[in-house]
Order: sequence, then C-alpha cells, then structure tokens
Amino acid sequence: MSCSTKAFSTLLYRFSTGVSLKPLNSFSIQGVVRLSKNLSSSAFYSSCSKWVTPVEFKPVSSVRSIWTRGPLCMGRRSCKIAGRKGAQDAKKAKLYAKVGKEVVSAVKKGGPSPISNTALAAILEKAKDLDIPKEILERNIKRASDKGQEAYIEKVYEVYGYGGVGIIVEVSTDKINRSVALVREVVKDCGGKMADPGSIMFKFKRARVVNVKVTDADKDQLLMIALDAGADDVIEPSMDEDDSEEDKSERYYKIVSSSENYAEILSNLREEGITYEPDNGSELLPLTSVEADDEAKELNKELMSNLLDLDDVDAVYTDQK
Repeated sequence: MSCSTKAFSTLLYRFSTGVSLKPLNSFSIQGVVRLSKNLSSSAFYSSCSKWVTPVEFKPVSSVRSIWTRGPLCMGRRSCKIAGRKGAQDAKKAKLYAKVGKEVVSAVKKGGPSPISNTALAAILEKAKDLDIPKEILERNIKRASDKGQEAYIEKVYEVYGYGGVGIIVEVSTDKINRSVALVREVVKDCGGKMADPGSIMFKFKRARVVNVKVTDADKDQLLMIALDAGADDVIEPSMDEDDSEEDKSERYYKIVSSSENYAEILSNLREEGITYEPDNGSELLPLTSVEADDEAKELNKELMSNLLDLDDVDAVYTDQK
C-alpha cells in the first residue's frame, strides 16, 4: 500500500471512531483506545523529578479529561531558577509573618496607636526599613483586636543535627504546646535530637546583619562602605570547588554591625546603589563553623527545611559550614 493511501486510511479511521482533536492542556478523547504495549511509569517522569498523574483509559463512548500538572521545569537550569525563586518567596513570607506577629503582640500589650504605644512605633519603623507592605501591618493591627487572638510568645529550641552540627530554632507562637509538639515531631522524624537549653546557644552570637549578594557588589567596595559606617565585620561566603557560576551568584556577604550603626550602613549602601537584604531585627551567627560530610549536610538541610515549613517557626540557624 502506498504512503498516501496509508495516510488517507488513517485519517478516515480517526473520523469514523470519533477521536477528538482538541488542544492539549484540557482535552477529551472518545472512542476505542488500543495500546500495543504497557505504559512505563518512566513515561510520566518529568525532568524536574515530579510525577504527572497517570491516565486512566475507559470503555468505548466514554469521555475522559487529561490534566497536566504544572508548571513543569524543562531542564536543570529552569529547575534551579524556580527553586531559588521559591526559596526567596518563602524567606519573604517568613519575614512578613514574623513582623506581623510582633505587631499583634505590641498592640495586645499597648494598644493600636503608635503615638502612645512606643513598642508598636518601633516595630512600624523597623517594618519601613524592611519594606514590609503597609496593608500587612494594618491587617495585623486589626487582627490584634479580635477577642480570640492571643499575644505571641517567642521561644527558642536547640537541636543536635548530623555530624556534630548545632541548630537553633526561633519560634513565635500563640500556642506553646502546639509549637513544641510540632518542632519535636519534625526533629524526631528527620533523625535529629532535641538539646537542653543552653547546650548550643553559647556557640552563637546575636548581631544586626546586612546581606549582600556577591554579584551585587565588589568586595573591596563593600569593605570600604562597611568599615566607614562602623561595621564590626564583613563575612565572606564559603565557596565549594564544584560550585557552578549560578550557585556562586546565590552566595551572600554578611555585614555584621551593632544596632547603633545599622541604619548608617543601610543608608551608605543605598547611596552607592548596592542592593541588599536587611535582617528581621537580628540574626544568630556561629562563633565557629562545623565542617560536615556531604551526607550530613543533606540530612541537616532537610531537617532545617522541614522546620522552616512550620508556621510557628520564624528562623532557623546552624553552625554548619
């Protein structure tokens, strides 16, 4: 049979069986479906290691819809970009949530007016430096007046990770029993161990920190700006030999400062046009870093990620190098 005859026969068969030719994304298939071999599960595996829901084939004259799960990352580069954006969004959400809790607690204690409530006025001033949207602040001031809303209490939990690594978990919660139960559950499931108060905290110091991407500033220029403004230190990020250029672009310089000099550092960076990320009031910095093997690093990373997923957790710090 000639090629043209085969093509015409195929087309005629498709019309006779009523196969619909609607666009992919949301489409229906009617009629008989014949498979010459079983579908392998690998056929549904995307380049981002995510599964697409398998298709269920039904009898003649039935109608089924196929839905694709998205967005799918096409290639390693797009996956990394999506992962970084997700991490940045999560970090921003944590910051907004923490400041919102502080607003609620301040209003509960001193009222909704920043004129008479100095604690609230200080938080609103800090929120301005952190570029917190005004509607978030207003929403939390209003939420504080709800009868069922309790004030938030800050707690710190200490955790032993893998490879001798210490982890500090900062929590703001209106239900202490809930927060400690959830933190303990995550630590246990990930193979960590809760530590006694003070067992790990002494390995850290609290300071004001400005984070600047290595791609956004020249090292010597940054040192000059920081030292002129009275910064205590500039910490360079650790780099691995196998880091790609994209990985290196996600590393940060940390300008360490006292509260008194913090505003001046931010002002000098703005004058020089250098993009920066402020802290949320303070950060915990390890006095010395612990070197862990690759397996321990991955396990600690999973543990810290799962802790950060908890709503009550505001920040997680580690002395892992």
